[in-house]
Amino acid sequence: DSTESIGTITLIYDHHTSETGDKLTGIAHDHHDLVVSSSHVHLTHDSCLEVVIVKGPGNRIRSFADSLTSMRGVKHGELVITGLVEDKL
Repeated sequence: DSTESIGTITLIYDHHTSETGDKLTGIAHDHHDLVVSSSHVHLTHDSCLEVVIVKGPGNRIRSFADSLTSMRGVKHGELVITGLVEDKL
């Protein structure tokens, strides 16, 4: 589905797993046209939370989210997506 959509990708990952943070950042750079913003939080000594706000074609967002959530070191990943809601004047 190529419908213009907006959503969030939430990831919790082990930052000690070999280069996970760098790989996640690299994939995000490869999809810079979809990434609106991201936020990074250090949860514990071992775990980080990353929230990526995305906007673009739904099928591309899903593919991007799959590439992030399936990465080695990612403990939890979830995509929440909706059709783009536009203001009606």
